[in-house]
Amino acid sequence: MYDYAIAWEWLSFAVRWLHVITAIAWIGSSFYFIALDLGLVKRPGLPVGAYGEEWQVHGGGFYHIQKYLVAPAQMPEHLTWFKWESYVTWLSGFAMLAVVYYGGADLFLIDRHLLDVSVPVAILISMASLSIGWICYDLLCKSPLGKNTWGLMAILFVLLVIMAWGYTQIFTGRAAFLHLGAFTATIMSANVFFIIIPNQKIVVADLIAGRTPDPKYGVIAKQRSLHNNYLTLPVIFFMLSNHYPMAFATQFNWIIAGLVFLMGVTIRHWFNTVHARKGEPHWTWLLTALLFIAIMWLSTAPKVLTGETETSQLAPGFERFRDDTHFAKAAEAVAGRCSMCHAAEPVWEGIVLPPKGVVLDNDVAIAMHARDIYLQAGRSHAMPPGNVTEMTTAERKLLAAWYESAISGKTIQ
Repeated sequence: MYDYAIAWEWLSFAVRWLHVITAIAWIGSSFYFIALDLGLVKRPGLPVGAYGEEWQVHGGGFYHIQKYLVAPAQMPEHLTWFKWESYVTWLSGFAMLAVVYYGGADLFLIDRHLLDVSVPVAILISMASLSIGWICYDLLCKSPLGKNTWGLMAILFVLLVIMAWGYTQIFTGRAAFLHLGAFTATIMSANVFFIIIPNQKIVVADLIAGRTPDPKYGVIAKQRSLHNNYLTLPVIFFMLSNHYPMAFATQFNWIIAGLVFLMGVTIRHWFNTVHARKGEPHWTWLLTALLFIAIMWLSTAPKVLTGETETSQLAPGFERFRDDTHFAKAAEAVAGRCSMCHAAEPVWEGIVLPPKGVVLDNDVAIAMHARDIYLQAGRSHAMPPGNVTEMTTAERKLLAAWYESAISGKTIQ
């Protein structure tokens, strides 16, 4: 069992690493080509069929790039395809989903307080949701609504918010945000696999056969590429969110997800406008900051929404936490609900080392990790994963009260 657990841990690390590497390659090429496309300049003397050109300097050399909206008059000898970055990013991402969330479904995927299902059923729901997302999106694009790019993006936003709410009603908060990222990434990668590359292959085949390519294929591919461009930043947020319980494990997590999509749009709008040499809309950064502040506010579940008091998140020395009047009861709750995993020798099946090296089996360690306990189990429901140890609402309030009273130096009833 020990060797198996170690091997599985390294497999998880390997697929995460591969996913990050390929994602960097895909995002980098995507952002580059969007910036290139927006920065093209129309000049006299361009070859027939050329839409625009751009001169760039990098690595000590100059690059002269020209774009053809449909295709050049003749097929070039060498043609570089940008597709494998997308394909391998999705495949490695799904492998990570399988290894971490399907393999550890009881801890990371299923929250039986939300939906009490077996592991196979939970996995089927997960895979079906990814497929359904692409089908709905593709049908929308091919419908009459697809002729209005920005109207289509508004409808897509509504679909994504609905999915955010749905995922948070089924899976753990961590898994919900991860799935929302996978849901969006599936649409993006499927755009490349089913639409963009096939359309480009049709154009190439027409060139080889001596036919004039139909410009509609380029128009369709460009629309899907634009959607991918605006969806990229939210996907990155959701893929990183599993480290931040204040994002995924609070009461209004699905609203937070919706605001994240809007932040992605505002940030990309600034870059796209600048790259197109149409000015610098600095108002987008102000709007992004306001959206982020709204997210921070929602994550604390303030009194106006929940009836709970707002709290401080400062992290002073650990002595005050050990001396606090609430400490004994808080330590008892941690020992009963957390120490089976967070111990020098975990007793939870499949875990041979304390997660992230956090040990909570003694008073000093509990006091030193007061802030993490507060965020992960007091103010959010990130821990225990899926609440497998049945931590009660009263215990969570106790942990929150312990931290808050130690911070303020006051006794909280």
